[in-house]
Amino acid sequence: MEGIRQVLKTKAGWVVVFLGTLVLGVFLGKGWDRTVLATETYEELKTFTEVLAHVQKHYVEDVKTKDLVYGAIRGMLSTLDPHSAFMPPEVYKEVQVETKGEFGGVGIQIGMKDNRLTVIAPIDGTPAERAGVKAGDFIIKVNEESTKDMTLMDAVQKMRGLKGTKVMLTIQREGAAEPIVFGLVREVIKIESVRFKMLDGNIGYIRLTQFQDQSSKDVANAVRKLREQKMQSLILDLRNNPGGLLNSAVEVSEQFVGLNRLIVYIKTREGKKDDFVSHVKEPPDDYPVIVLVNEGSASASEIVAGALQDWGRAVVVGVQTFGKGSVQTILPLGDGSGLRLTTAKYYTPKGRSIHGVGITPDILVKGKPSATPPVREKDLDKTLREPGREGAPPHPEGQPESQPAPKPESKDGKKDKEAGKEKETKEKVEDDPQLQKAVEMLKSWIIFKDLRPVKQGDRVERAM
Repeated sequence: MEGIRQVLKTKAGWVVVFLGTLVLGVFLGKGWDRTVLATETYEELKTFTEVLAHVQKHYVEDVKTKDLVYGAIRGMLSTLDPHSAFMPPEVYKEVQVETKGEFGGVGIQIGMKDNRLTVIAPIDGTPAERAGVKAGDFIIKVNEESTKDMTLMDAVQKMRGLKGTKVMLTIQREGAAEPIVFGLVREVIKIESVRFKMLDGNIGYIRLTQFQDQSSKDVANAVRKLREQKMQSLILDLRNNPGGLLNSAVEVSEQFVGLNRLIVYIKTREGKKDDFVSHVKEPPDDYPVIVLVNEGSASASEIVAGALQDWGRAVVVGVQTFGKGSVQTILPLGDGSGLRLTTAKYYTPKGRSIHGVGITPDILVKGKPSATPPVREKDLDKTLREPGREGAPPHPEGQPESQPAPKPESKDGKKDKEAGKEKETKEKVEDDPQLQKAVEMLKSWIIFKDLRPVKQGDRVERAM
């Protein structure tokens, strides 16, 4: 690669000589099949270098070779799937930081639909969510720059920035007569991936918003603390979770399915298969689990939901998930930039590929009505297709936030505060059809579990 990069900076004629020599070397050493493939590849590169030379020589303004090459790489990757992308050095650094759970921006998950920049979902508690940006919104401008022909990575880079700086997003929303302009002030987006609390006395609730380095440890800590509070059942909320790290999804899943259980396997285009098996040391507690999902549950979220569903460890409640069943590998490049490349597809323990399809809930419960239609993997441009599935209908990416120690208060004040919290929790549950259904199911589950049929001959005492 260094040789090619160096030659690109010379005259086009020298490039042709270099490529011819390289092809000859392949012919002599690698055999006919590889020679034909290499010859075709480098013949196309010859055309590329000719265009590069013409632009450098004749274009109306001076342009940097690096900008031209970066632009060509972006164009090449845009012909693949919507998740493969080129990352300039500054973007690559931000992606590395993001997996740690912190970055500067407005808090939106975005994708491409109909060649338009589309909001997949706003992140909870961020400037975008508070301002009213919604899933399905089309972003038509970032500041005064049109997003037409803007790549996903370019859009991400333009929306991120230092805390306190402002970015203007112009939104086209279905049903709205005019575009909506949002003036958002960037914040340090700290994605607290795990929040938990108790609902209705003995039902534990864990909200997992993204799969980061520490997510599995945070989930384990949440489960432990909920068990200390006498938790008898659990709701694991993966709604609007766009995914994240594959290893984190495996480590979260193994806490529920037990030792030596297949969580997920991936296959490359050559058919190479890698199994990810649970290695948890202690068997999990046997308590009822419900997993909540929706159209914003993607990738690693679908791995967890699929594993718990296939092993019969949880009941999945909600609506069809996003349907992203592909694996991206981050590859560092020599100049500090990076390549995010789709390298495999993943499959649930029972061999289901959910790419473009999603996880089908065991119990379908719709959420609150939305003015905009949901966006799923199958709606994105150039999404991967499963063989034989083209055109087929679908089968069917909390813990209280850290707070200062409470000030001493009177007993009555404490009671009022606790009553207020209980009222707030109850209102939130009643305003959330999917969560409300999960709570009702678990209450019934516990009641039926405690029922013991009377055996013949048993004495039944009655009050007279």
